[in-house]
Amino acid sequence: MSSATETDFVIDAAPVIPVVVLEDASKAHDLAAALVAGGLPCIEITLRTPAAMDALAAVASVEGAIPGVGTVTTPAQMEAAKDHGARFAVSPGHTAALLDTADALSLPYLPGAATPTEMHALMERGYRNLKFFPAEASGGAAYLKNFAGVFKDLRFCPTGGVSPANMADYLSLPNCDVVGGSWVVPTAAVEAGDWDQLTELARTAISKATSINR
Repeated sequence: MSSATETDFVIDAAPVIPVVVLEDASKAHDLAAALVAGGLPCIEITLRTPAAMDALAAVASVEGAIPGVGTVTTPAQMEAAKDHGARFAVSPGHTAALLDTADALSLPYLPGAATPTEMHALMERGYRNLKFFPAEASGGAAYLKNFAGVFKDLRFCPTGGVSPANMADYLSLPNCDVVGGSWVVPTAAVEAGDWDQLTELARTAISKATSINR
């Protein structure tokens, strides 16, 4: 398996990837089950808290879930995430070390890119599916649209400032089939254990995404 070419399942699973920051790993299983029930199987657990790796392992135990790890910045993190059940990895940018590690682990990888030079370099490494981050701060959908004709084979997953208010701007682009966002996992609902709300937010996100004219 190539980390560069075997990422279509991440892009194609659903139009939204929940970006999850968890302080309490004990909530991860029920959170993932709620999102899967709502139709969002790809779940990105970000490495922003000490609980992240245990949360990742809990998500990996949920039937139908596709656990991923986000905010990966070192090869050691990528290796540990694979050991904890990650089926894909996402990083805010990319380095040669991260690209090489993903290849060595055969771990599907969405490296971050925000400039044409970065995009071109990743294409030369065989990548076709990339993370666009930070999406809104980098110019948003209007900026990303410029690359649809230039890099016709590239597909992007924008994250960073993506919300229900602007997701249509991204998903209407020919080079964007999925967005990542945290709005489907609001902190208050997670802390309260309101899993029904997460399921409903997931279903609403899918409904909104599929109604967008492309």
